[in-house]
Amino acid sequence: MNMDDTISCHMVCDADRLAFVDRLFGIHFPMRLEPTVFDMAGMLSADYDGGYWQFYVLSNHGFYMAPSADTIFNVSCENGYEGKLTADALGIAACLYAFSHLSFGGEAFADTCARHYHWLREFMMEHPEARAILGATD
Repeated sequence: MNMDDTISCHMVCDADRLAFVDRLFGIHFPMRLEPTVFDMAGMLSADYDGGYWQFYVLSNHGFYMAPSADTIFNVSCENGYEGKLTADALGIAACLYAFSHLSFGGEAFADTCARHYHWLREFMMEHPEARAILGATD
């Protein structure tokens, strides 16, 4: 991919969700990744209280999930960042945290998480809320 290529994002349709995440993460999705993403969202914002999440596939092979809401979340992070994120940006931030956290496991799933972290971060740099997401995650 050259620097002029924009990474596209497409929502995974409901009928394909289970097969899609199974292909990417196997049993690790429901057992490890999904609960970690939900925990990270709660850690980032006291406003987050659960709900339905959309799944997204990126043209660079990445994946993320985000709450299906029109909510603006107040975010307060251990790194000192305080601000607001849309549901999409909160999902990206929570996934970046989860991928990073799970990438230190020393097994094949850790390698998968490390790849997805870098793919998602590359996409995030083009996101309209990139500065805020960086503030929340760096």
